[in-house]
Amino acid sequence: MSVQENIRTLDSHGIAGREIARRLGVSRDAVTKYAGQQDYSPKPPAPVARPTGSAMTGFEATVEKWLGEDQRRPRKQRHTAKRVFDRLVAERAFTGSYSPVQRFVKKWNALHRQAGEGFTELVWPAGTAQVDFGQAEAIIAGIRQVLHIFVVTFPFSNMRFVQAYRGETAECVCHGLRTVFDLIGAAPRHLVFDNATGIGRRVGTKVVETKLFGAFKLHYRSESRYCNPYSGNEKGNVENAVGFLRRNLMVPEPEAATLQGLNAVLMARCMALAEATHYRKGLPVSELFAQDVAASLALPGVGFDPVRYESRTADKTGNLLIDGNTYAAGSSFHSRTLTVGLRHDVVEILDEHATPVRSFPRAFGRQTETIFEPASLLPLLVTKPGAWGHSQLRPLVPEPVRDWLDKATATNRRRLLNAVDAASGSAGFDAAINAADLLIQRGDIPEIAALGMLARRLADGATPAAENVDLSVYDVFTTDIFITVNTVTGEIA
Repeated sequence: MSVQENIRTLDSHGIAGREIARRLGVSRDAVTKYAGQQDYSPKPPAPVARPTGSAMTGFEATVEKWLGEDQRRPRKQRHTAKRVFDRLVAERAFTGSYSPVQRFVKKWNALHRQAGEGFTELVWPAGTAQVDFGQAEAIIAGIRQVLHIFVVTFPFSNMRFVQAYRGETAECVCHGLRTVFDLIGAAPRHLVFDNATGIGRRVGTKVVETKLFGAFKLHYRSESRYCNPYSGNEKGNVENAVGFLRRNLMVPEPEAATLQGLNAVLMARCMALAEATHYRKGLPVSELFAQDVAASLALPGVGFDPVRYESRTADKTGNLLIDGNTYAAGSSFHSRTLTVGLRHDVVEILDEHATPVRSFPRAFGRQTETIFEPASLLPLLVTKPGAWGHSQLRPLVPEPVRDWLDKATATNRRRLLNAVDAASGSAGFDAAINAADLLIQRGDIPEIAALGMLARRLADGATPAAENVDLSVYDVFTTDIFITVNTVTGEIA
């Protein structure tokens, strides 16, 4: 564990700051800093120049992989520091000297002399949770989907929780754990996983965790343990719970309008299971679970934000490649280096000043088409109206608007697209395009002022009248009026 994690773990056990500093050999200021820090959520990288790193910067993961693979080899056939240096020069174009490589290998070997990481416990104390994923089908918005069901169990009480996700990423794991923590009002002291699913990977006897999950553990002061690969018996409680919850909560396949709605139903059903009696202890699960909560850690004042930030450079069309899928930031961002925030359900794109500029539903699996926000295509089409015929936007607009734009001159096409672009900024793309549709169907000219005002009304939920207005009531003001003036008194008759 890192020094920060050790400090927060000892602090969670009630050990005084002076004693923590003595045990860990750190300053009391460091203890105060890390024990008192409330929020370990990842932050977007600040737009500052990166400092110069050591000669090993960028090569650490490669060397760690080679040394980790050595754990499965005979001792006399493992990498020496000299062999690591020679391979780096030959295979990775390493330009540094031998000394930093030697120091890195020596330090790594000193830290990894003790083999056999991971824990096998057959008697689980209160305040310990087991975590695993399974798969099940559900119907979301009328579409049958295979979902990844995230299960958290407390083996002491046999309390079980489940949430459904579209993937098994570290963001999904951290979001699912935070959802459970917020619901029960506490964080388990120990989290038991199998082969680091979604949050890392096991190489030999070494478990390499993701940075996001490392920050999550620091935030909640929880400790993690990992079973041996293919040893499901070491966390049999959650293995059984995955099948139990799938059979009892998802047969027949549940239906919901959204994934969030499905998760709300699943969580309510899990809470109902707490009224059952423990299969061995003969007490209500809810009563035993109260002991689990009492043995867990108090939540920090700030909830963890499970987001992973990465840097991406947009291509000449303003597209970004993220997890194998293409997302359109917009043509104005072409060739710029942007920051991407990855959450369990959303991909957020930030500019060089960490200001959000686009947000998309996160896609899991390979998508053949570019994922884009329709409004992001409008500025380029205003500049190049001739591209309308082959634009990705064309199939998305209503037929009256599409036909009007197809037949319009370049000038009129630019005017309408500019009006929709202007209205999208204040009312949203859907309201703007619906306003253009209504104006065209009425035979009106879709000018910027009229379209923007109608789009804002639609966005506010006001439905304009479709029928023609009877103007005959104003005819009385157009009839002839005779005025008589008394030349003596000046009175008007």
